Amino acid sequence: MTIVLAAGGTGGHLFPAEALAGELLARGHRIVVMTDKRGTGYGEVFPGAEIVIVPSAAFSDRSALGLIAAPFEILAGIVMSFVKLKALKPRAVVGFGGYPSVPVMLAACLAGLHTAILSPDALLGRANRLLMNYVKAIAANFKLVRFLPRNPAKIVYTGNPLRPEVIALNAAPYEAPLTGPIRLLVFGGSQGARVFSERVPGAVDRLPQALKARLEIVQQCRPEDLEGVRRVWDRMKVKAELAAFYKDMPQQIAKAHLVIARAGAGTVSELACIGRPAILVPLPHALDDNQTPNAEALVEAGGGWRLPQKEFTPEKLSDMLKAAFGDPQGLAKRAAAALTLAKPDATRKLADLVEGLEGRS
Repeated sequence: MTIVLAAGGTGGHLFPAEALAGELLARGHRIVVMTDKRGTGYGEVFPGAEIVIVPSAAFSDRSALGLIAAPFEILAGIVMSFVKLKALKPRAVVGFGGYPSVPVMLAACLAGLHTAILSPDALLGRANRLLMNYVKAIAANFKLVRFLPRNPAKIVYTGNPLRPEVIALNAAPYEAPLTGPIRLLVFGGSQGARVFSERVPGAVDRLPQALKARLEIVQQCRPEDLEGVRRVWDRMKVKAELAAFYKDMPQQIAKAHLVIARAGAGTVSELACIGRPAILVPLPHALDDNQTPNAEALVEAGGGWRLPQKEFTPEKLSDMLKAAFGDPQGLAKRAAAALTLAKPDATRKLADLVEGLEGRS
């Protein structure tokens, strides 16, 4: 069957779509990815799939011209999507959130097609909330805590599809740092997080010298922060490896004894799948504070700690690190607890749901 995926924007939208596309292609289906103009570069992301470009408004563009143009771009996107969907005759249309998915999914609902959306976060994003009462199914990752559809029966907890390289590290063995090096991984998403560069070194500098000497730090930084942070670690004589981007982030997570990170759905899902404890600092300006419920899901499972950014001071973080590294068996227990949130078969479950949409009421 032909299946359309509406995706685009950040890695949080693209990675799950990429994973599902690979599974459905392996099952013999034809995959068409409908997205905005950025999709011209998605050929490598979706090998074997067809890419179709439709107009979409960038809601992040708050300029006067952008606000005036947005309704017309949305309408044009809906009309073009409707025409293309009628020609494609897909058996299912799946949305992955983000503004590029809106015109495609609205057109699919208007056309009466079998539709589903994925919510990797613990709450539905704004694009998905526009659609939640009109699609046949909502594939969810964590327990949804706010903005629920009128009919909660359409929620199916499939999990968040992850990249094969993450699945390959599911339940990677965790060795408690009783002696020897303690590996600390620090990252803030694909663009890094300046607050980590500013405050993590100060927290480490407050640790006892014996503990500090055991640390091996891997830290992702913004490119413009790299040299400054490197000088700080060199001055402190702390072993640290820095980069603006790590292609092997799943492997870096697997090697870590503790992770400091943001709380995006992809990050928390990967921590759970691999099974690593974390101190999560939700992005404070995220829409609808969507990262805090993700962090709470890991905390409630016993897999880590949530530290609001306003409390993310060198002093507070240093105390948390001292307590965590002072209880290596406790870290191992948290690593095992994080695994209880893992859904390594999420891609298969989502593919099964998509194939079965026609039979859902």
